[in-house]
Amino acid sequence: MQHYALTLKTVKSKNIMSKLKKSLLVIIIVLIIDQILKIWIKTNMVIGQEHRIFNWFSIYFIENNGMAFGMELSGQFGKIILSIFRIVAVIGIGWYLFRLTQKKTTTTGLIICVSLIFAGAIGNIIDSAFYGMIFTDSYTQVASFVLPGRGYSSFLHGKVVDMFYFPIISGRYPDWFPFGWAGKSFVFFRPVFNIADSAITIGILTLLVFQKKFFK
Repeated sequence: MQHYALTLKTVKSKNIMSKLKKSLLVIIIVLIIDQILKIWIKTNMVIGQEHRIFNWFSIYFIENNGMAFGMELSGQFGKIILSIFRIVAVIGIGWYLFRLTQKKTTTTGLIICVSLIFAGAIGNIIDSAFYGMIFTDSYTQVASFVLPGRGYSSFLHGKVVDMFYFPIISGRYPDWFPFGWAGKSFVFFRPVFNIADSAITIGILTLLVFQKKFFK
């Protein structure tokens, strides 16, 4: 009986370690790709510069104050509130992810989804927390690394680097179009985003699609 209990404990421990390894692997891969690409963009392009890959896809360098797809809260106070909220959210997601790895019934799919969300949130927090301290600005020059504290901003006041732009469809609204948009130009898909944003979006959408399977 004791041997059986030890065997079950060993199996459970291996199962937990397997889930933790998968989670860490997803987080590490997302963070490495996200940060390498952002640093390359930051040190090779100026804000507003664009490299057209296809008619419907460009590498287009912009910066924002930290919300997904270029959205932001205005002002320094809004920036601080957003940064604090995101740090608290990441702590909560991290705690939830750890709890999931301890449960026997947690599926691998759920672990991967929450890991993607967690990694994406951390990826953007890194920009917000540290880029302002270690980079010069990118408005009229290609940014360069500087000693901490000599950058374009202070701790938690850095801007998030975005680069993926998909202007798949462009044109003008017809003259009869309502809401004051008649005759104005439009682009779909207008938001510019990064790897971290993509990881968060993929994680959330997959959770919504497979929620019945993940949360039995």
